[in-house]
Amino acid sequence: MVMDAVLALENGKWFRGLSIGAPGETSGEVVFNTSLTGYQEVLTDPSYAGQIVTMTCPEIGNYGVSDEDVESRALQIAGFVVRSESPVASNWRSQGTLRDYLIAHNIVAIADIDTRALTRVLRSSGAMRGVVATGSGHKPEDLVERAQAIPVMEGSDLVRGVTCAEAFDWSGETGPGGFVVKPGHVAARPLRVAAYDFGMKWNILRRLTEHGCQVRVFPATAPAAELLAFKPDGVFLSNGPGDPAVLDYAITNTRELINSGVPVFGICLGHQVMGLALGARTFKLKFGHRGGNHPVKNLASGKIEITSQNHGFAIDPESIPHDVQVTHLNLYDGTIEGLRHVSKPAFCVQYHPEAAPGPHDADYLFSQFIDLMEQQGLSASHA
Repeated sequence: MVMDAVLALENGKWFRGLSIGAPGETSGEVVFNTSLTGYQEVLTDPSYAGQIVTMTCPEIGNYGVSDEDVESRALQIAGFVVRSESPVASNWRSQGTLRDYLIAHNIVAIADIDTRALTRVLRSSGAMRGVVATGSGHKPEDLVERAQAIPVMEGSDLVRGVTCAEAFDWSGETGPGGFVVKPGHVAARPLRVAAYDFGMKWNILRRLTEHGCQVRVFPATAPAAELLAFKPDGVFLSNGPGDPAVLDYAITNTRELINSGVPVFGICLGHQVMGLALGARTFKLKFGHRGGNHPVKNLASGKIEITSQNHGFAIDPESIPHDVQVTHLNLYDGTIEGLRHVSKPAFCVQYHPEAAPGPHDADYLFSQFIDLMEQQGLSASHA
């Protein structure tokens, strides 16, 4: 049965289309993602908690869905927006259609709207609050008012809603995660990694495992002492949703871990938390970076990496302390994409070297983490 749907934005603009997901109403920050593929990874990425994601690719769903492409315990986004839903799911890996997947997981979604026009609005005015409602009889002006009433992303701690309830050892039971990439450097011995789950994608855990690590995942609020009691060779700070500046518990724990001398590696929200722990500040981007085609310059090598990104906040370059070095820059807008401490074994990147979806240009960063842990272990054994 065909069901009407409406997307309304806080600035008064609205779009009428058709429902392709669960019936009902949802709200969140409306953002756009420029990836051509990888919609299932987007749907299951905890970094999108609280957000209604618009895919700029005009047709979505053509290769269906697969258990191998799941990136967390559940679908995480608040809502989904596409121009056209593919009428077929044609791929040898497919286990079902996008529509059935959205309905089964109670995700409200809308299709048959002009996503190009919507994206132009978001690029001009910035990411904004919105509401998607299915069924007939909705007055767009009422939905606009409801959009204006929902909480803004600034000041929102969304990590507590997506982190694990208790610590667990990663066993890789969720499968290979699509295409397997040969690691550049496998650890000479199994390295123990304590990982903070701020809303972690599973492919990060897969990549750490494939590089020779044994990973124990800890809740976002676990004290630093609990991670250190695990006697890790290194600590990992994961991606996640919301405003990093309000995560006082994560910032304090990260500062303690860095000061302990254990190697620390952060990705995305983990990058922002590390920056804050080192004394920098963060700010909200106008419409964020979300997609699988963002060029980043590695300042050490001069090489350009095409990267997968998903973030709405960034590190303020004017706030970088003297003992922290910028390692990577975004070539679209010059924002900071990587940091390292000049004397402590701590580094981080804003983008997603684990891909899923996206290119694998930056997988070498996992090898760098392995190198850092092995060097630190060798230094400790000679002390």
